[in-house]
Amino acid sequence: MAETAALKKDEWQPIRWGVYALLIAVAMAGMASRLMQVRSTSIADPSPFLSANDRSRWCTIRSLGDQGTYAIDDVIFNAKGDRQRAWHTIDLVKHRGRDSQEHFYSSKPTLLPTLMAGEYWLIKNTTGASLSNKHQTFYVARLMLLLSHVLPLIGAMWLVALFAEKLGTSQWGRIFVVACATQATFLSTFAITLNNHVVAAVAVIVALAALWPVFSNDSKAWWRFVVAGLAAAFAVTCELPALAFFAMLAVVILWRAPLQTLVAFTPAAVIVFAAALGTNYLAHESLKPAYAHRYKDGPVLAQLPADLAAKFEAGQLPPVAISEVKAKGIELSPKTIIEPRTAGERWVIWDEDGHDRLAVQLVKPDKIEIRAWDDWYDYEGTYWTADRLQGVDKGEPSVAVYIFNCLIGHHGLFSLTPIWLFSVWGLFLWLRGPRDARWFLAAAITLLTLVVLAFYFSRPLIDRNYGGVTSGLRWLFWLIPLWLLAIIPAADATANSRWGRIAAVICFAISVFSANYAALNPWSQPWLFEYWYQLGWINY
Repeated sequence: MAETAALKKDEWQPIRWGVYALLIAVAMAGMASRLMQVRSTSIADPSPFLSANDRSRWCTIRSLGDQGTYAIDDVIFNAKGDRQRAWHTIDLVKHRGRDSQEHFYSSKPTLLPTLMAGEYWLIKNTTGASLSNKHQTFYVARLMLLLSHVLPLIGAMWLVALFAEKLGTSQWGRIFVVACATQATFLSTFAITLNNHVVAAVAVIVALAALWPVFSNDSKAWWRFVVAGLAAAFAVTCELPALAFFAMLAVVILWRAPLQTLVAFTPAAVIVFAAALGTNYLAHESLKPAYAHRYKDGPVLAQLPADLAAKFEAGQLPPVAISEVKAKGIELSPKTIIEPRTAGERWVIWDEDGHDRLAVQLVKPDKIEIRAWDDWYDYEGTYWTADRLQGVDKGEPSVAVYIFNCLIGHHGLFSLTPIWLFSVWGLFLWLRGPRDARWFLAAAITLLTLVVLAFYFSRPLIDRNYGGVTSGLRWLFWLIPLWLLAIIPAADATANSRWGRIAAVICFAISVFSANYAALNPWSQPWLFEYWYQLGWINY
């Protein structure tokens, strides 16, 4: 009987792979067709970019590829100083550069745009086409997205299919998992726009695929540890919470194969982390990412009596303030002005000549502090102030409401993509089984998911914004490959159940609908959000 079952399995395998190939081909055709479409806000000024988020990264790519600098002033403004509508973005920071002048920079982490700037440089020098030529921007950007997003995601889908073959036990279950991977997640939705989430998800499945034989059959091939080190570290540079995935992976393989971990995995990861820190320092002269320089000041440079607050409020710079900061090596010119921030409490010292900017804060009850400037999001015309934030960017005041909407509400994991209900069931099935590689995989996915959810649910008000205007809860997208693997045992469990298969198909259909609702522009609100808004249930 066992030999007959094995024979049947071998007979069906080519057919299954044919179905996988068809599903992946359909996914690729869909992504490729959407790549060649653009939703522009202006016929007279079309843009291949879909949001401030992706424009921010494209600005860095263009500036590096065309001018060799991370500063993007010449990209977002024209020669007259007017905004370039097709390129300007709100995802900006402003700080002093190496030339001692203030410049605008993308607020996004630097490694991914730097790597894509290298890709752009090759395309530009091979074809002569450039992002700066408005007649060529669309095609260059689409080619780059095809190479950096769509094709890697197609590779990730094949890896999921390989896992389905290895871990699945039924024809229905394996095909259902691959169908979910290719048609029912937001990774395909976001593959048509430049973002870090798709790339991070690909890196996660590559790292896991490289190391799975180490867990399942004790393979110790050195190349697997090198690939895993590069991929897992790169996932962290794209998604900071993926540090939990990296740490978990490192601990397990250190226990399983200490020599290979220390000699192959670790050096490969160090190379990636060094590149991330190095490019960040090249861009900002800081090891902290740009988004970490917000809503706070630098070290104290001087302390003054509180009664000088009236001088600052009147726009006057007290002589003692000039002498105090001069003692710290900052010499202010006669063109220095005082800019108000919070009436009677906070001001900015701005020297137009030297491009020196300092923060002045009344610390009640008895002193004023002059601090080095470190709030890179505070600049003229910034969007990132409490009075200018709009909609979900204001943040959800109630943590309970935020958790509800993230799980089963208008941005809900389970309301928009209910296929993840089968992931929860699958994790339960594996966890109650024997303590083999599957048990440890399920335990790792469960723990990792809970850690990441706890991280985002504990964020302050300004960060409780559902990822901004986005068709799904994008901060969790990098976990999608792991959740897909967790579906496998649940899908197998429904193989012989008519009602189980019906439930699976219903969840699949809803997930496909959600993933395709914003197919032409992922940077739009989910269908459930828009429906609730029309009903008057939400007003942001």
